[in-house]
Amino acid sequence: MKLNERVDAARETEIPLRSATRIGTIPGARTAPLVASPTEDPADSGLAPTTPEAPALVDPLAELKERTAQELFKRIGMRLNDLSLSEEQLHAYARVELGNIVSAEQVPLSAEERARLITEIGADVLGYGPLEALLADETVTEIMVNGHEQIFLERHGQLSLSESRFTSEAQLRRVIERIVSKVGRRIDESSPLVDARLADGSRVNAIIPPLAVDGSSLTIRKFAREPFTVRDLINFGTMTADMAQVLDACVKARLNIIVSGGTGTGKTTLLNVLSSFIPPQERIITIEDAVELQLQQEHVIRLESRPANIEGKGEITIRDLVRNSLRMRPDRIVIGECRGGESLDMLQAMNTGHEGSISTVHANAPRDAIARLETLVLMAGMELPLRAIREQISSAIDVIVQISRLKDGTRRITHVTEVQGMEGDIVTMQDAFVFDHGAGIDEDGKVLGHAIATGVRPRFVDKFRDLGINLSPSVFHADLVTRSGR
Repeated sequence: MKLNERVDAARETEIPLRSATRIGTIPGARTAPLVASPTEDPADSGLAPTTPEAPALVDPLAELKERTAQELFKRIGMRLNDLSLSEEQLHAYARVELGNIVSAEQVPLSAEERARLITEIGADVLGYGPLEALLADETVTEIMVNGHEQIFLERHGQLSLSESRFTSEAQLRRVIERIVSKVGRRIDESSPLVDARLADGSRVNAIIPPLAVDGSSLTIRKFAREPFTVRDLINFGTMTADMAQVLDACVKARLNIIVSGGTGTGKTTLLNVLSSFIPPQERIITIEDAVELQLQQEHVIRLESRPANIEGKGEITIRDLVRNSLRMRPDRIVIGECRGGESLDMLQAMNTGHEGSISTVHANAPRDAIARLETLVLMAGMELPLRAIREQISSAIDVIVQISRLKDGTRRITHVTEVQGMEGDIVTMQDAFVFDHGAGIDEDGKVLGHAIATGVRPRFVDKFRDLGINLSPSVFHADLVTRSGR
């Protein structure tokens, strides 16, 4: 196609000439630049003279990368899911093939360009493409892919649009399929949504067309490479030192604890920290939809639910695992999240000798957590009267720890609440710590408040004393200076 014909084609498709311009195309590549060559007269070509400040809007390696990646897929596609090959063997084989493919292209590349090409194609075919750098960035806590052209990031609780992009829907689908295949899951038109996890424990949710109308969506909630400790949460301001002492004592006294919070508030992180207080000699069984907990004790049995296969058979639910765990001689049962009928089995276990259990629920306040548990118990299919359910809850649950994400993006424990029992048909509760919202917000939008003691001594302190757990009475003294605003 002659230059004038290419210009007419660009005009017919209503592509602005500047945006269609390729600057710095690699010599010998199969893409011709849409600019006048030095030997052509700009007046004859109908193009305005190019200016030196015209931005390089298109990656000159993009088309070469796409061709090379497609050829690499053809050569090693069958080996990608070969379980007999280790990751190291697969990468070594791919590097050899990739070097051969790049050499066969006969495109003059500098050593730097060649290394970049091989690295990026390797990340696309064997890794997670443009997500590789984002996964390695420790400041990024969540990655949200809204179609192949849009990636949002969460840093320090705030969302922002990333400059990274997928080159196509096909590339995004390849990355999704690679993630889910590593944990024995599948995603296709017959099963277009999946929960999975990365090797480091990061939580992954993917949903593809036809359910995702505007293209595949991928959400990754990253986990820290090193699990956060109680000291980290104190430094972050998530909890106070006094609150940490009380929660430590609650776990050691084998109180049953529910961590309550909304989506993305840090429930799993807090559950990890609370689980770290469990004495190392105890046998711990964790039950999750997708393994996320990072317990550091030696005697830990991790159980993970399983979805149905393509024939609709073989499903193992959280409820099945909870029932089975009771036969495994657990000292502690840690359930990643109660979201269904397993709540009834958990409450019954707590009431029949399996004390010291810990779990999480989705709720925005301690009172809401009680209502949420009532609803979840009803999902078990047992036609129990509401009062009987509330009696189960009030006798099983000892403490509710509420965690919230505030307006400035920080995660804070806003309530440590004792479940005291029943008065009539109402479950009675008493706050031991609450978050002081009265301190306001500074000029940078940061929340100034922190958790304070209410001054009420919880009833479970008597159990601490009986078990020989020493806790200073001063941790429950009300902070009068903060509460009065002075």
